[in-house]
Amino acid sequence: MADPTPPGEVTELVRHAVDDEGVARITIDAAERGNALTTAMRDRITSLLQADSADLGVRVVVVAAAGERHFCTGASLGGPRPAAPARPAGAPEQAVGDVARTIRRGWQQMVEAVLDCEKPVVAAVNGTAAGGGAHLVLACDLVVMADTAKLVEVFVRRGIIPDAGGCYLLPRIIGLPRAKELMFLADDVPAARAEQLGLANQVVPAADLEASVATLASRLARSPTRALAMTKWLLNRSFESNRSTAFDEEAWAQEVVTGTADAAEGMTAFGERRPPSFCGW
Repeated sequence: MADPTPPGEVTELVRHAVDDEGVARITIDAAERGNALTTAMRDRITSLLQADSADLGVRVVVVAAAGERHFCTGASLGGPRPAAPARPAGAPEQAVGDVARTIRRGWQQMVEAVLDCEKPVVAAVNGTAAGGGAHLVLACDLVVMADTAKLVEVFVRRGIIPDAGGCYLLPRIIGLPRAKELMFLADDVPAARAEQLGLANQVVPAADLEASVATLASRLARSPTRALAMTKWLLNRSFESNRSTAFDEEAWAQEVVTGTADAAEGMTAFGERRPPSFCGW
């Protein structure tokens, strides 16, 4: 699928490439400002995730960042913002509903694009992931962190509440008391503790991060993509579902997946006692 974003500066700040194995790599490239996301960069990431989700040539998505110090430090305070609609005479510059609308259409949409992506999304965390950047990490399916990286729930340090879906994501990963601890105190969470809490799947030496992520992505790219997509969907829904609904959805998901080419190949390969060769559909 073609890159959904027209050429321009934002394509240099958020790079996108797909290799021969079907590994799509989205790279935030604004290291000089902590890889903070402007509105245009954030929206490009959302568009790329949505495009990769639909692209049969993509089997897995890696979200990475340039530089060694920062993965993503949240929203950039600079850069152009979309023009606001004209307001009636006497109306305030900011009315009730404006901030909520901005949140819904902005960082929440990007986090939803990760959660709803029909491909596994792997975070390659090279450095500090703070604020919305930390929540971008939490939304990913698998997280590999450099041993020098850290997560920071920085919001209360700024006198604001967590956004970008953090209060939804964090307690589902580490439980409510620990989530309150991280968000109330806003302490840095080094990679080793992130792994201990269950926020990271792997912690590797910084020099090995790229190779470790590449190995993991390659393994996922060779897996049955539609089976992974339905497994991800069922797992993500499990916290919002009851047992009856979960069992029903599991049965229908199995119905869908057993009709795929990869399911046929998996069963054939099993019968022939050979490794399967999955095509992704």
